Amino acid sequence: MKNKLVLLLLLIQIVLTGTCSAQDNKKDDPFIARPYLQIGRTPSAESLQLLWHAPDAGTDWTVEYQTKANGPWKKTEAPTSVRVAVAGIEPHRVFQTAFAGLTPGSKFNYRVSKAGKVVFTAEGQASKKADQPYRFVAFADIGAETPAQKKLASRAYLAKPDFVVVPGDIVYERGLISEYRSRFWPIYNANRVDTTGAPLLRSVPMIVAPGNHDTDTRDLDKYPDALAYYYYWNQPLNGITGTEGGPLVPTMTASADNRKAFTDAAGEAYLKMSNYSFDYANAHWTVIDSNPYVDFTDKALQDWIAADLASAKDATWRFVMFHHPGFNSAREHYEQQHTRLLSPIFEKGNVDVVFTGHVHNYQRTFPMTFVPDKKGVLLVASMGAKMARGRVVNGQWTLDKSFNGKTNTRPKGIIYLVTGAGGQTLYNPEQNNDPDSWQRFTDKFFSNVHSLTVADVDGKTLTIRQIDVNGKELDSFTVTK
Repeated sequence: MKNKLVLLLLLIQIVLTGTCSAQDNKKDDPFIARPYLQIGRTPSAESLQLLWHAPDAGTDWTVEYQTKANGPWKKTEAPTSVRVAVAGIEPHRVFQTAFAGLTPGSKFNYRVSKAGKVVFTAEGQASKKADQPYRFVAFADIGAETPAQKKLASRAYLAKPDFVVVPGDIVYERGLISEYRSRFWPIYNANRVDTTGAPLLRSVPMIVAPGNHDTDTRDLDKYPDALAYYYYWNQPLNGITGTEGGPLVPTMTASADNRKAFTDAAGEAYLKMSNYSFDYANAHWTVIDSNPYVDFTDKALQDWIAADLASAKDATWRFVMFHHPGFNSAREHYEQQHTRLLSPIFEKGNVDVVFTGHVHNYQRTFPMTFVPDKKGVLLVASMGAKMARGRVVNGQWTLDKSFNGKTNTRPKGIIYLVTGAGGQTLYNPEQNNDPDSWQRFTDKFFSNVHSLTVADVDGKTLTIRQIDVNGKELDSFTVTK
């Protein structure tokens, strides 16, 4: 009887997590990275992209899906692939295809076959429309292969989000292909939900911004499998296009062979996927590369951000995501305030919440506005792009301390969140119970426990909760319009 019960529980677990027996046997696993969902270049509530990585041998793949339970199976268009063949890594292919005609907000089943044999099955979640409530999870500084990271992967999955956002530092330490394989895919696309990971990526799309550990390493002669960010994410390419060696994109060090291997695999993403935007349901998201190699006094960048936010006039909510927080009370990275220069643009663009990481803890500001000191901005500009990055930016802030997110839910200003406690070593736990060490703009500060952000949007109501690795609620507030 006991053995039958164990078997039954195992079968339930397999059904719930969308796995198949072939995947549990590594010898039979045809994947390098199992299938995962993406929003694609042109996001829509009726479509999602499916990607997977496989050895550079054989392209006999087919993908089928059901938009309704017990409905007919239909094939996607034939999968396409990009070959990644960089030094030090055995060549492999990144395959992709699209699910079209999905019912917004509904579950759908899909299966992947190789040589006519089903090798993967899962259940996905279609994106929501503007009139549907939705939930997303946010956490940054995640791919460190720590127990906390793995437990938070399960927390994220059990929260049942419609999508996940990562404000940078997707994988440590240098954004390498090899690091993705050990510290990312096995944890966020595991076959089961437990303390070692969860089948998150196969169920809902994850949307990411570049952090310093993702795109700072530009020496491809020393690290030829770096900059994997540009290989593995299928996200919009609608942002400002950078030029290598210009104000947005630093120069690479690479031999002719290493450069060609990289650009052949990265394609357009290399100069276009660092800054982009997308709409999800009733919200507009602006994603920015906040790394210190970017010159934030560059007018073209500022104009693109302003124009992008202005284009979102019909969105109920406007969210911004990048890695480096401008408003941070931790002692670690306190001097990296360069993104403060964008605050006036965010305010003019009616941004509601800015999601960041980089600092490995959780912080929430009071709703605030900020005017950079003109002398400070002039000094930054006069120093030149290479000298200006990661500098202190002085100025005047105005805080809305009447907002409490409970009885007063209409903030005057932008709320800046740091959600960088996603798995890497925590920063400044000694400040957790020392509010005298916080800056005056900080309302909440939790630095002694790993955590993630859960956000619920229902029309004109936004509720955000910070949940720690043990499931305890650290913070919650509501914003209404």
